[in-house]
Amino acid sequence: MSSNVLPLTNATFAEHVLQSSGPVLVDFWAEWCAPCKQLLPIVDDIAEEYAGEARICKINADENKETMQQFQVRGLPTMILFVDGKEKARLVGLVSKTRIAQVIDDCLEA
Repeated sequence: MSSNVLPLTNATFAEHVLQSSGPVLVDFWAEWCAPCKQLLPIVDDIAEEYAGEARICKINADENKETMQQFQVRGLPTMILFVDGKEKARLVGLVSKTRIAQVIDDCLEA
């Protein structure tokens, strides 16, 4: 995992996502999820490209069920983009780097 990707837990989610200003992309993933593993290098690339502009985080869904339930994450992988603590976009399933970048760019331009 890239040094620009912040791992989250139930205990740290509010501080790093809900109380954060600007865009925060959260990747909900699990060890057993093959598409999650395919997304790993893409998320790392996004974290490198958007360093200083957007915070990129990962949260293990199996180990942090409370947060998964709070945001009604039903399938993995799910990525939620929060801006100033509010959900602005949700991507479910294996999505392209271009699509992820488009969602972040839309929020940065807004």
